[in-house]
Amino acid sequence: MRLPEEEETPLTINIVPMIDVIFAILTFFMVSSLFLTRSQGFEVNLPGALTAVRQDEIEVTVSVNANGAIAANRQPATLATLETLVRQQLGTQPNPLIVLKADTRVNHGQVVAVMDRLRRIEGAKLAIAVED
Repeated sequence: MRLPEEEETPLTINIVPMIDVIFAILTFFMVSSLFLTRSQGFEVNLPGALTAVRQDEIEVTVSVNANGAIAANRQPATLATLETLVRQQLGTQPNPLIVLKADTRVNHGQVVAVMDRLRRIEGAKLAIAVED
């Protein structure tokens, strides 16, 4: 029972916890969206080209970093094992697209050697990645 001299407290809704939850959810989605990009191969500094054409059907990405290390879809390889590794990753796809990502500081001779190995794969289309 309430006494007559007591004042009735007004009802309030405290929205500060709700704002905290909304900011936490927003932060989660912002951070998780950074990991949605498709990353294949090493981090390389690609050369630029004005006539670049986007290819959407990438099957395997072969990367050569500035140190000359080779990888096929982030799996390390040597020049001798590259063809076998790429064939395993492609499986039985009829006309696969292989994208070569070579760093700008890689020796031209090594890029040609990698391309020569990849051209041994029957029916494969070879593309070179560049910056737009």
